Amino acid sequence: MSQVDWIVLIGTLLAIITYGLYKSRTSRNLDGYFLSNRSLPWGLVLLSIMGTQASAITFLSAPGQAYTDGMRFVQYYFGIPLAMVVICIFFVPIFSRLKVYTAYEYLENRFDNKTRTLTSFLFLLQRGLSTGISVFAPSIILSSLFGWDIYWTNLFMGGLLIIYTISGGAKAVAYTQQLQLIIIFTGMFLAAYMVVNMLPKDVSFTDALEVSGKLGKLNVITTGFENGRFNWSDQYNLWSGLIGGFFLALSYFGTDQSQVGRYLTAKSLKESRMGLLMNGLVKVPMQFAILLIGALVFTFYQFNKAPLFFNDVQVKKLEQSAVYKDSFVLIQQQYDVITAKKQQAVINYTAASDGNDKIREEQSLAELKTLQTEANAIRTKVKGWINSKEVGGDGNDTNYIFLRFVVDNLPVGLVGLLIAIIFLASWGSIAAAINSLASCTMIDFHRRFTKKKDSGEDEYRLSKWYTLAWGIFCIVVAMFTYNIGNSLIEAVNVLGSLFYGVILGVFLVAFFIKKIKSGHVVFWGAVLAELLVLTVFIFTKVGILKMGFLWLNPIGAFAVLFFSLLLHAIWPPQTPPKEGL
Repeated sequence: MSQVDWIVLIGTLLAIITYGLYKSRTSRNLDGYFLSNRSLPWGLVLLSIMGTQASAITFLSAPGQAYTDGMRFVQYYFGIPLAMVVICIFFVPIFSRLKVYTAYEYLENRFDNKTRTLTSFLFLLQRGLSTGISVFAPSIILSSLFGWDIYWTNLFMGGLLIIYTISGGAKAVAYTQQLQLIIIFTGMFLAAYMVVNMLPKDVSFTDALEVSGKLGKLNVITTGFENGRFNWSDQYNLWSGLIGGFFLALSYFGTDQSQVGRYLTAKSLKESRMGLLMNGLVKVPMQFAILLIGALVFTFYQFNKAPLFFNDVQVKKLEQSAVYKDSFVLIQQQYDVITAKKQQAVINYTAASDGNDKIREEQSLAELKTLQTEANAIRTKVKGWINSKEVGGDGNDTNYIFLRFVVDNLPVGLVGLLIAIIFLASWGSIAAAINSLASCTMIDFHRRFTKKKDSGEDEYRLSKWYTLAWGIFCIVVAMFTYNIGNSLIEAVNVLGSLFYGVILGVFLVAFFIKKIKSGHVVFWGAVLAELLVLTVFIFTKVGILKMGFLWLNPIGAFAVLFFSLLLHAIWPPQTPPKEGL
């Protein structure tokens, strides 16, 4: 990066951190540290909810996901608006009325201690692992830019995040996310503008969209039906998004403390609901725009030479490999030839399309698709070489595509701003997640199992120690994320789907099946449901079943309902529910 980029990057980060620490001044107790004294307006609640979702993974991996698989990933978010309505009607009023710190406190009031402990533990497990993956995302940037060792980079980035989170608490997170999102949206808009602006002068924005569409990158709506039959293994389609995505969003926003803790900071029930409903309206268009940038980057590389592999660190490993070094030189030459032909074919196609020459247009498009298939085959071969035991690298470059485009092509200053954006998104979402992990540990475990009566100041201090402990845990997880094999955004969602459905199922029993009064029944129903979800997932991984991961969410939720009703019929109720719950 240039000196100007460094100035923009460091200046932006320092300004955000300073502002957040200034705004973090609050009472030195749990209400202040975790819930900002329940004082935030709905606008800040909205930005905090969005900022917690929009991690570095969103802005680093999502464009790469669109580049490789098209925009169909946006269907994953289709269930969010409906989920927001359901949460506002049923979840938020209960949490607000009971003045809980965590969502899982309600489960002890409704059932018993062990049900609360199990559900909180499942949250801590999945959120801790997911946050560790999120820590890895900004480390990719530093490692790629400077060739730093990824493990030392994880330690460096994780250490900065821990300091940032411990110092501020929930209020610093909320106020910094306000500025972060403004900068993020500005930067992403500029990135999209620059992608189109750098296309050949006679290629318009609509031409760019047409090229992306013809090559399968604007596949926003897919039904999942193939040859008249529904393909259950298809990860992203309209039905998996509306149904599986609905249950995932219902659990994430309704029972995940990293999100519940954001709208519990609101100063009233109305403010909480407004923040959630506005999030439901904004999230799908926001994600659509981010994925569209990835589709436009794909179009850009049809007119310009694309890297054979987008992760330079892995390319260097291949170049130094005794087995594949010479083969890589030859295949790079083949790829360059195909790239030159593609550039000419896409120019011919846009010219024919603008001139309404249908015959030439079809010929050029057919040639372009053939060349794209050949280029993809070469990339697949190179990925196999990188994954081989002789090289021992990571053959998935999805997470590096947008970063490589930014560094190689954008003007001085904007590179620094966009990299700052990815850092900011990372810090905001990870800080909120670690804050929620510490709050659950403090409220759901420490307060309940310690015999010592701590003062508000003591609990405030202990909460910072728990924040430190979870920060270290997330760094350790990040160390094992290197060869994860998926795009980061997909990996996080797969991991969440292993637990979210079961957690949601426990709350659905609590809210809607009043005749089930025994925590014993719900506890074992949740255990059986989790075992079922893990079994289905393992069977899909080994090929016994074919099912997209989003379906694990309704399976988990309905399994808890089924097993709880079954066990209720076998075991009579033991403890009556408390009044008003």
